[in-house]
Amino acid sequence: METSLANDELQRLQALERYEILVDTPDPALDEISRLAMQICSTPLALIALIDADTIWIPSRIGLTESALPRNFGPFEDVLHGKSVHQVIDAARDPEFAPDGIRLGGHRLRFFAGAPLLSPDNQVLGALCVLDEHPRKLDHNQVRSLELLGRQVITRFELNFRIRQMDRAARVRQRVENALTVERNFVSAVLDTVGALVVVFDTAGRIVRFNRACETISGYRSSDLVGRYAWDRVIPEEDIKEAITTFDRISAGELPATFENRWRASDGSLRRISWSATALVDGQNQVAFVIATGIDVTTQRAAEVTLRESEARYRQLVEGSLGFVCTHDLNGAILSINTHGAQSLGLTIDQMVGHSLAEFMPDDRRAEVPAYLRQVSQGEAQGRFHLCRYGGEVRVLAYRNKLIELPGRDSYVLLFAVDITEQVRAEEKLRSVIRQSNSILESVGDGIYGVDLEGKATFVNPAAAQLLGYRVDELLGRNMHELIHHTRADGRPYPAAEDPIQKTLVDLDTIRVGNEVFWRKDGTSFSIEYVARPQVETDPEPGSQPGAAGKAIGVVVAFADITERRALDRMKDEFISTVSHELRTPLTSIRASLGLLAGGALINKPEKAHQMLDIALGNTDRLVRLVNDILDLERIGSGKAELQQSVCAVEDLCQRAAALQSANAQKTNIRFAFDTASVTVFADADRVLQTLTNLISNAIKFSPPDSEIRFTARYLNEDEAQIDVHDQGRGIPADKLESIFERFQQVDASDSRAMGGTGLGLAICRGIIQQHGGRMWASSEMGMGSIFHFTLPTHPPQNLL
Repeated sequence: METSLANDELQRLQALERYEILVDTPDPALDEISRLAMQICSTPLALIALIDADTIWIPSRIGLTESALPRNFGPFEDVLHGKSVHQVIDAARDPEFAPDGIRLGGHRLRFFAGAPLLSPDNQVLGALCVLDEHPRKLDHNQVRSLELLGRQVITRFELNFRIRQMDRAARVRQRVENALTVERNFVSAVLDTVGALVVVFDTAGRIVRFNRACETISGYRSSDLVGRYAWDRVIPEEDIKEAITTFDRISAGELPATFENRWRASDGSLRRISWSATALVDGQNQVAFVIATGIDVTTQRAAEVTLRESEARYRQLVEGSLGFVCTHDLNGAILSINTHGAQSLGLTIDQMVGHSLAEFMPDDRRAEVPAYLRQVSQGEAQGRFHLCRYGGEVRVLAYRNKLIELPGRDSYVLLFAVDITEQVRAEEKLRSVIRQSNSILESVGDGIYGVDLEGKATFVNPAAAQLLGYRVDELLGRNMHELIHHTRADGRPYPAAEDPIQKTLVDLDTIRVGNEVFWRKDGTSFSIEYVARPQVETDPEPGSQPGAAGKAIGVVVAFADITERRALDRMKDEFISTVSHELRTPLTSIRASLGLLAGGALINKPEKAHQMLDIALGNTDRLVRLVNDILDLERIGSGKAELQQSVCAVEDLCQRAAALQSANAQKTNIRFAFDTASVTVFADADRVLQTLTNLISNAIKFSPPDSEIRFTARYLNEDEAQIDVHDQGRGIPADKLESIFERFQQVDASDSRAMGGTGLGLAICRGIIQQHGGRMWASSEMGMGSIFHFTLPTHPPQNLL
């Protein structure tokens, strides 16, 4: 008994699951049925319940909020086991629910009536229920109406179930139709791209498909023949009867079938076609379509006829061939070979005939022979042979071989091959050149990229990606104008139509542009100059005139960041302007002084004339110093000033420099003090002496009378020593401590006129120290003097060989 109940419950749950009700979306129609039941039965509450294995689901409820209840709730189990409306007239007096009645949410229900929801296979899925907080009893009409509405609920479930089934079927059908469309398109593409002739016939013999190879052979378009019989157009009249007989035999199921027939092309010429036919069957295993694939064997058959007619003529033709021509049996044994073929391997005909092809191949290639023999036994084979020339050299031959089958004779293979060894070597060289080109692209410092006709990047070298701030893969396939060339330097948009790079595709000419900007990934721009050269396809198109220009297929752009060059150009312009000013000032003074003397205005004023000569002499000395300083800077900057380094005592260098400036120091009673201990450096003594002299000269110029210039030196470590020159002058502002080392820079512009300097001394000093591998800087406190520091190595570099 328990087993029967368990089976009944399992069947009921399966029926409930089949309708997919529990996972369905809310259905307003169910709410309408619940509301109608409530009105007919004059109750304030109504619901539709679906009884699952352990839960009562409520997809529709009027006057209630609960969406689910436990399986053992209320009188639902009684409804489940009945086939008619179950009523609890007064739950407060019912032995099962007394005295509280049926508690549901905030309601204390005393009346319950449930009409079972019976599926078509008589399974109770749930109940349509009406409820009230007051006792009552449904009359006969209300009971019948509630049962009717219960059947309407089941009808609604059935309807939803059928709709879902239809939707699924429609989606499956759509997927099948899409797959069939894709398959048809794929088959069409394959048929139009294969080199073989392919014709598809229906069972009546009408043409369904006529591929492009057939169009080429026959001269007819597919649209001219589809739906018509082949013998209406392409079969010669005298061959029609045989063609119909052959097709009837094939359509009757004699498959697979191979046969030959003749086609008459649209120009009247006859072609012989070798066909292989098979059938496409339907679900009842009946022939639905006949598919025939063929090859044009007109030339082959003509050659066979010629071969049968004149063996001598054939031999003469073979012997005169400059290719490798031979025949071999289906086991690979050579039957005949032309003289040139044998000689190309350094052998004679007798040395090759009777031997297997494998014997003339390198050891690592002999395993290819069985596969080749299997392929050629099917009718035709093409590929490459590697054969050993006498002496060991391997030659590469491209072959296209044909199986020859003649009546009354053993089948054999006609092998025709061309020695392409040099071509293979050239291809390898080309690949090497391509690899070399790629290496060059990767190693070159300038950015290089290529774009196609749509402006999308086809290749980008690492330098270009680095300059633009991208990875290479982020640029490939992107429109380069929109990515890096979209805006001009002044911020205005840069239309692609105005881009010179795009114009090269039209003009087919190389252009050079030097005043534009490219934009990096981070949104910054940089000045560039670039060369754009169109990529031109040099192979002429069919039908083009001789000498016609090729077709552009893209543009190669090589660009360089010229930001630093522009900065150098500005520095050069500023340098030239400053030098011009510095030269013009003393020259003007010299010209004025000499002009007064030459004009005789100072003949009677010898003292004034002598003063003018002193002015001219002083300005001449200033010019000489300026030119010498400029030459020193040029030699240091270009690396022409070679250092003669040796171990030097710092104290000796300081003493010598002070001695050279002692006369100037005595004029203002300036003293020298030394605290250099026994520090030694590895340096060019003359260059360091020049540096110290320049620093002392500056210190004297800017120090007050009766002050002191002090030299100190110390070791920073075993590799480096620091030398300092202290003065008690007016000091240097903090914002000038670095700029004073630049060319033609002084603390005060008037210092050049008052002190007579050129503004190049400190630039020369820093250049000399940097050439030694050292550093030079200044520190100062206004009104307390300045200190010029520099470092020098203490010994030669250890890595010198």
